[in-house]
Amino acid sequence: MKIVTSLSFQGQCRPAFEFYAQVLGGKIIAAMPYSAAPPGMPMNEQHKDWLMHCWLEVGDQALMGADMDPAWARNIDKPKNGFDVTLHSPDKAQCQRWYEQLAQGGTAVMPFGETFWSPGFGSLIDKFGIPWMINTVPSADWKPAQA
Repeated sequence: MKIVTSLSFQGQCRPAFEFYAQVLGGKIIAAMPYSAAPPGMPMNEQHKDWLMHCWLEVGDQALMGADMDPAWARNIDKPKNGFDVTLHSPDKAQCQRWYEQLAQGGTAVMPFGETFWSPGFGSLIDKFGIPWMINTVPSADWKPAQA
């Protein structure tokens, strides 16, 4: 079984997924615009270049995404709420790089740093409005500096 998070955008799915592929070292496997829909599917001309399906693979993990109009997806135009895309790695330097790159043009929620549960953790909202948490998985012998 694989659980995959699907992210919704309003016309920014392609640039967001290109950015995520670059930051995470992944590969976009599918990027289907609405203009590729079967004949007869209703489509507003302004949405023809939007993506109805995008799939990004990063190792054995994946993210899915699509562009959605407010008429199709209630609250799509509101800030994302109630979830975070989370990245976990035992490599603190890698976690910090992910945090710094994803935070470019976005908003830091919790600056990257040591916590009582992790040698490096941070949360942010990226420039596309997607909330992220980056967590360094501690080694078995790790103890917080301020224990």
